[in-house]
Amino acid sequence: MSEASTKQPADAAAEAVYDALYNDAEARVCKDVPESACRHLPRNWAFSTLALSLTKTGDRVADPKLTLTWLFSALGAPGFLIGLIAPVREAGALLPQLFVSAAIRRRERRKFVWAAGSFGQAGALGLMALAALSLGGAVAGWTILALLALFAVFRSLASVSHKDVLGKTVSKTRRGAVGGYATSASGLAALAFGALLIVTPDANAAAIAAILAFAAGLWVVAAIAYLMIVEEKGATEGGANAFPEAFKQLGLLKSDPAFARFVAARALMMATSISPPFLVAIARQEAGEDLAGLGGFLIASAAAGFVSGWILGRLADRSSRWVLAAGGAAGAAALLSVFIAVTSGAGLSQSFVFHAAALFLLAFGHQGVRLGRSTYLVDLADAETRAAYTAVSNTVIGLLLLVAGLIAGFAFQVAGVWVLAGLAVSALLGAALSVSLEPVSG
Repeated sequence: MSEASTKQPADAAAEAVYDALYNDAEARVCKDVPESACRHLPRNWAFSTLALSLTKTGDRVADPKLTLTWLFSALGAPGFLIGLIAPVREAGALLPQLFVSAAIRRRERRKFVWAAGSFGQAGALGLMALAALSLGGAVAGWTILALLALFAVFRSLASVSHKDVLGKTVSKTRRGAVGGYATSASGLAALAFGALLIVTPDANAAAIAAILAFAAGLWVVAAIAYLMIVEEKGATEGGANAFPEAFKQLGLLKSDPAFARFVAARALMMATSISPPFLVAIARQEAGEDLAGLGGFLIASAAAGFVSGWILGRLADRSSRWVLAAGGAAGAAALLSVFIAVTSGAGLSQSFVFHAAALFLLAFGHQGVRLGRSTYLVDLADAETRAAYTAVSNTVIGLLLLVAGLIAGFAFQVAGVWVLAGLAVSALLGAALSVSLEPVSG
């Protein structure tokens, strides 16, 4: 008995959701996917969206920039460890990808790799919760940071395999909406979480441990949902030894100008990723508010995710490069607004509402960058180059994130709010370069 025939109730539910969202003449459109995948399109779209919604919700609930930062403070971890949370989380998820992509390529069905990565992330979060309950001080900080690095490595497995599975199982013109709807669903869930933090500002480390355990459960359910996708066997060429293959893949930056231009645009718009901590620090200095346990910034970020998912997901299917450009421009506008307010001495700089609104715009722009770059990369590549494109771009960005984070951190120590101006210029340059990218969507 085939996999599809044993899942008839799941197929019916998936088709009902898919048809409700795509109630048009081209609801079953199939572009740039194997012919055998067309009849499973509703099922694959629905379970891809469900799995991604669950993991994105977990990402927001266990957001290192808020939840883990608050936990480190509650446990009395050394302050310098807090500065390592974001780089470990971001670069740790990106850097291993160049070396795991070849091994993933050898697998005919890569949904199992994604599920393994999801289970691994769940385990790392569960161990973080145990550390929060049983350890304290520097020992707790270093332990949780090491577990965050492990979490990031498992995340790299999911990142490489997801784009490849998405390209095989979901039609072009439908892929951006997978990320878009997932972003909106996770944003709505995070709004509730942020509100909970506001009404329970005295929550202790045990409460945060419970939140981490809940997030771990989301990743477990997501792995199960992802295994429901019907994935046909794919090509396994390119599965060479890791280091030789890595150097071959890096050569794409020289041999493929369209891909190199995309990586350059993405690098410039790293500013939208590394700037939120500086925005929060400046808000604390100017507004005199302790935002760590209140959830205000989380609500602003979640609201931006909810709005941006609905607006930008389908737009990315029409023109991912323009969504990428718009995201960079929005992020730059947010950073410049805070810079101008602070340097001019305007009363707005002392208003928490103003800083929360700026973070909303920055988060909206960052979501546009994320959705635009993900959709653009999948559409730019084909079945033979998709895994290599993903691994090379993510690895280059991972290295640059570490360098840019160190430079920006040093600049903030020396120049304070002026670092926002520099990051805004970087985002604007990235937006301008994105407009010149080769059109590949639609």
